[in-house]
Amino acid sequence: MPSLDIFNDDAFGVQSLTKAINTMPEGTHVPNLLDPLFTEEGVTTTTISIEMENGELFLVPDQPRGAPGQVVVGDKRTLIPFNALHLPVTGSVNADEVQNVRAFGSENEVQTVAAIVNKRLQKMRLKIDATIAFHRLGAVTGKIVDANGQKVLIDLFSKFGLSQQSQAMALGTEATDVAQKIRDAMRKAEDSLAGTAMITGWIGLCGRGFYDAFVGHKSVKAAFDRWQDGQFLRDDLRKGFTFQDAVWKEYYGKVGSVKFIDDDDAYLIPITSEGIFQTTFSPADYMETVNTLGVPYYAAQELMKFNKGVALEAQSNPLSICTRPRAVIKLKKT
Repeated sequence: MPSLDIFNDDAFGVQSLTKAINTMPEGTHVPNLLDPLFTEEGVTTTTISIEMENGELFLVPDQPRGAPGQVVVGDKRTLIPFNALHLPVTGSVNADEVQNVRAFGSENEVQTVAAIVNKRLQKMRLKIDATIAFHRLGAVTGKIVDANGQKVLIDLFSKFGLSQQSQAMALGTEATDVAQKIRDAMRKAEDSLAGTAMITGWIGLCGRGFYDAFVGHKSVKAAFDRWQDGQFLRDDLRKGFTFQDAVWKEYYGKVGSVKFIDDDDAYLIPITSEGIFQTTFSPADYMETVNTLGVPYYAAQELMKFNKGVALEAQSNPLSICTRPRAVIKLKKT
């Protein structure tokens, strides 16, 4: 039977554990609705400089020391540093879990114990994934908050002196032309992009109250009743439907008592060819990883006091932003 000495094997070093946590078992990863909207990039620093020019945000590329920096012309640009957010999660493998394990079949002891550790790491990764999803929604709404739902970590609008664009939908009024309201909101987004990016689609993320009022509005029902022979009225539409070239979905989630999206709000998001949503990953604060290109997840282990087991840590150091925050239109039910 294996003992705690087995954790001295290279299979349990930072590189091996980090590789393991970044490789989800096939079929276990369920993409978040927002994941396809974000491009991902590793960086070598924990501070990312973000530049604003004419309302658009840019990540300033990292350069080797001594290399020329990005050329800045004129005085219409603003450079603001952001620290990557640090998301550590801890766990453990107790001594008796290792001592009572025997290799099965063709597996050796290292493979058997590694399976226990990897299973624990995957659970830890799920917590990080949920937090990154929460932060990405914050990048959509313009305000990223901490896990308690109260502390504001990043407010893109106040940080760059921008104002959020919104559209009142008047869904409580029967005579409202909802399609026209959507077109008005889309034009605001198009004007904000000002031809700098090609819009290839739209997504509407809706709070519960907004969604119910939206799908229940007379003009929306009438439009689908004409096109689909009443199927719209019979289906459960919470998984989403297409209206005015946008895919509308109810998006529910909360941290404590704080909901990801307020019940009576929605966000109309343009999908662009170049992508306006980005997540960067900085390196972990381990000696083995400083000044290396960041990856989404890291993992490490060390012996617990009195050799009672092994303490595990998983972490991610992400920064999620929207480079065109005014192109995301906040929709209000009233």
